[in-house]
Amino acid sequence: MDSGRWRRGAVSRGMLPLLALHAVNEYYRLPWKPPVTAGLLASNTLIYLRPSFLDSLLPFVDEVWFNPHLILKNKDMKRFFLSVFYHVDESHLVYNMMSLLWKGIQLETSMGSTEFASMVVALLGLSQGITLLLAKSLLVFFDYGRPYYSEYAVGFSGLLFAMKVILNSHSENFTNVHGLIVPARYAAWAELILIQMFVPRVSFLGHLGGILAGILYLKLKGSYSGPNPLTTIIRELTSLLRWPVRFIRNTFRLRRRRILGQGTVGGGERRSLSGTWRCQACTYDNSDWLSNCEMCGTSQSSESGGFSRQVSRHSRDLSLEELRRRRVERFG
Repeated sequence: MDSGRWRRGAVSRGMLPLLALHAVNEYYRLPWKPPVTAGLLASNTLIYLRPSFLDSLLPFVDEVWFNPHLILKNKDMKRFFLSVFYHVDESHLVYNMMSLLWKGIQLETSMGSTEFASMVVALLGLSQGITLLLAKSLLVFFDYGRPYYSEYAVGFSGLLFAMKVILNSHSENFTNVHGLIVPARYAAWAELILIQMFVPRVSFLGHLGGILAGILYLKLKGSYSGPNPLTTIIRELTSLLRWPVRFIRNTFRLRRRRILGQGTVGGGERRSLSGTWRCQACTYDNSDWLSNCEMCGTSQSSESGGFSRQVSRHSRDLSLEELRRRRVERFG
């Protein structure tokens, strides 16, 4: 999260094309493309760019700043949930999205899209709720309200800290955090301190809330053996949304099969679009230029009812062994 005042009309420094190029390159190399991570990247970027077709639908950043005082005073859930998808400037967005790209691909690939989506929803609520609780506690118990209870913050970094905790929770390796080698499971804590030292305007409580949300999520998931209710809800919603797509796809496939299949529907004479007709006695495909089957000699019938009596007598005279022998001779 980044705190401070929103700067309208920030000039692009060319970082977004680099982000897009990096994201396309990463997804191109993957055999399976994680859709939820792609959706999160796209939604954060579109909200920052505010294209004309979305401008009337999206609230302005002044309406969604995460401010504990305004959230509790006005019971403003819009600030509570939407502030994570807004960013102060281009560098703030690109830094967060590069981190989301790396963490999201790893987590979604290992967990699956439905489980990953439910985790993101849970972490959003937990991190924002813990941040709100911390700010209120500092005000009530220590009368320390100005820096945290009244600050304005936006950004996806609180969720990124939570993802980092989950991603490294079982790692025994070491990692590099801005030049400092630390155990991977403590990387989030090291990054929290280092970022606060070198970029003091970031939201310390927002990042701390993300770390605590990641820890709490792991504790709750480890202590609960039943199915994740959020995962079940998201799976049902996904299935419901996919139903119209499946219906249209199946309808299109049915029409395509009826149009491109062998012969016309309801006709006795099997005829394909490639200029051939299929013999009903031996199933061999013959050219339209031939009136008799090349394989078994059966005549092509022009009657709507199918084969003539001559064809039927001729086909009955041929045994299966004779048909096989002629087919072998034909294709040999």
